[in-house]
Amino acid sequence: MNNPTFDWRARLDEALATFPPSDTHRPLIGITGNFGEKGCELAEGYYASVLHAGGTPVVIPPFEDVASLDMLLGRLDGILLSGGADLNPLYLGEEPVPGLHGICPQRDEAELRLIQMAFHRQIPMLGICRGIQTMVAALGGSIYQDLQTQCENQPLMKHSQELSREYASHTVWINDDSLLHSLIQAGTLAVNSFHHQAVRDAGPHLKVVAQSADGVIEAVESNEHKSLLGVQWHPECFVLRGDESMIPLFRWLVDEALNYREAREVHRRILTLDSHCDTPMYFTSDAENAQMFRSRSQRVLVDLHKMTEGGLDASIMIAYLPQGERTPKANAQATEKANQLLSQLQAMVEANSNYAGIARTPDDLYRLKSEGKKAVMMGIENGYAIGHDLSLVEHFRRRGVVYMTLCHNGDNDICDSARGNAEHGGLSPFGREVVGEMNRLGMMVDLSHAGEKSFYDALEVSKRPIVCSHSNARVLCDHPRNLTDDQMRALARAGGVAQVTFYDGFLRAGGGASILDAMAHLKHMVSVMGVEHVGIGTDFDGDGGVPGLANASELINFTRRLLREHFSEADLHLIWGENFLRVMRQVQAP
Repeated sequence: MNNPTFDWRARLDEALATFPPSDTHRPLIGITGNFGEKGCELAEGYYASVLHAGGTPVVIPPFEDVASLDMLLGRLDGILLSGGADLNPLYLGEEPVPGLHGICPQRDEAELRLIQMAFHRQIPMLGICRGIQTMVAALGGSIYQDLQTQCENQPLMKHSQELSREYASHTVWINDDSLLHSLIQAGTLAVNSFHHQAVRDAGPHLKVVAQSADGVIEAVESNEHKSLLGVQWHPECFVLRGDESMIPLFRWLVDEALNYREAREVHRRILTLDSHCDTPMYFTSDAENAQMFRSRSQRVLVDLHKMTEGGLDASIMIAYLPQGERTPKANAQATEKANQLLSQLQAMVEANSNYAGIARTPDDLYRLKSEGKKAVMMGIENGYAIGHDLSLVEHFRRRGVVYMTLCHNGDNDICDSARGNAEHGGLSPFGREVVGEMNRLGMMVDLSHAGEKSFYDALEVSKRPIVCSHSNARVLCDHPRNLTDDQMRALARAGGVAQVTFYDGFLRAGGGASILDAMAHLKHMVSVMGVEHVGIGTDFDGDGGVPGLANASELINFTRRLLREHFSEADLHLIWGENFLRVMRQVQAP
């Protein structure tokens, strides 16, 4: 302790000389620990590479307590899945083949669960060797238990080497259009190879982006524009001998983790509102609806779990009515259906009152967020719900309906639809009365689905700003349901707001849209209308949802994209709900 060559007190004082530390933005990267004779352990290369790339590493030991894992994931910004023993084939629905090596029962189930939960939260992940295999297995793909006996591509090169892991042993070929290629800046890469298991099929969420000379899969990444990357080799070993050729992989993880953390923190500070969701279309009985809402349901795209994972505070859930006959009997049935859906919606939320509440005003939304609860507002899609009875506007407003979409796909007694026959030449005389009554009672007028003449008539008649709860830009997708630039300018001049929607057919002609198309529509709408007149109305559970924005759990991905596009937190506050709520306050004001 008296050794003059090592004055640990002086070194500690030097390390703490600056407070707070100059770099307070290092993301927290969880690294899955291996399991050996003494329990959880971790090779130096993993944490050394994370530190070198600018992250703060912590070890994730294998454990099965879901509540603790959920709490841990709420604090991590990124995850590095480390290498190690073989996966137990029983978790993949297979029996072991003779070539299977040692498995690690302590890790398998814990890591498969970890990956699935992190995937639902959109946490960036980098998988290495075993890590790529567990990622693929957890997300629906398959692996070879033993390449030499199971792989169809025979003969194979030697994948399990005796060479030191700090040196390259073979070459991989990288797809030109891949994330991996953009990181490495090359089409080939010399890597180290120490495995006898490998990816057989990447599954539904990942795509193959690199292979070795014998066709063995060497890297996968997300096919949904998410922060997922897996490599079969051991890039963490190179930095130990001063070779930085693999550091771009770890810098990618750190950068993605920083972006994810910023998005998550923004969601904590602002209110996030989805202005149009069709979950009531999936209602059955009250008991089943309540259970569906509080479970992570496969039936719907919006529930309490997905709202929490995606950072969504509030959703306007819709009583949707397809346009039918306009006889007195059919009108009465439509009104009855709307009332039934609204009653079921209220019952669903009340059955989960510890976690959610019905909101009628913007103040209600902010109160529920402060209480740690999700908020649900009620709306009606298609004025068919009131038939030709003006008194029903007040009835539904008293029930708590905050807006009514004047029509859907077909003309009704109120107005012409974008997909109708121009029956009235815009708003009907009754429709003009309806708009006036909605203004009087504080119910927002929604013109999504309305024909162009109906749109301009409503702008002229309404004394309060109007909204388009789920509409896109026609210049980017020529659909009669979308808004022209002139419509958007007129809407903005009148103080209204248009909410970009994630319905494939309204994003890209011919389909095949993704989160990139949704972002393009939002940016165009902002350029035309200004950031004060644009918002988000997903149309989830009404056929809305595209890769990268497939359900409510993925909404934080949109915020991450907005931040990458240099939208400020003030902009995000507006886009994520405050623009829509500004109109709601104006409409609801006495």
